[in-house]
Amino acid sequence: MEEVELNLPNFMDTDKNPEAIYDIPVRISTVLGKSPIQVRNLLRLGSNAVVELDHKVGEPVEIYVNDQLVARGELTVAEDRLSVNLTEIIQTDLRKD
Repeated sequence: MEEVELNLPNFMDTDKNPEAIYDIPVRISTVLGKSPIQVRNLLRLGSNAVVELDHKVGEPVEIYVNDQLVARGELTVAEDRLSVNLTEIIQTDLRKD
C-alpha cells in the first residue's frame, strides 16, 4: 500500500480553531496481513478455506486512517471483539507534540 501525505485545505487554520476538524468522519483500517494468490486459486476457495497471511502471530499490525499509515499495534480481544492496542504512533507533519 502506497503512503500518501494528508494535506488539510489552506483555508482551515487549526492552530486557532482545532475544533473545526473534530466532527469530520474518517475511516480507520488495520491490515492483518497480505497473501498473493492467482485468480484460479482464488476461484477455488470455498467455505472453511484457510488463506495464510504474511504476518506472524505477535507481529505488529499497521493502522491506517483514510489509507495513511498512522500507527502500529498488537491485536487483542476486548469484550469479544477483535481490537488493536496501539504501540507506536507514526509522526506526521499534521501531528504536533
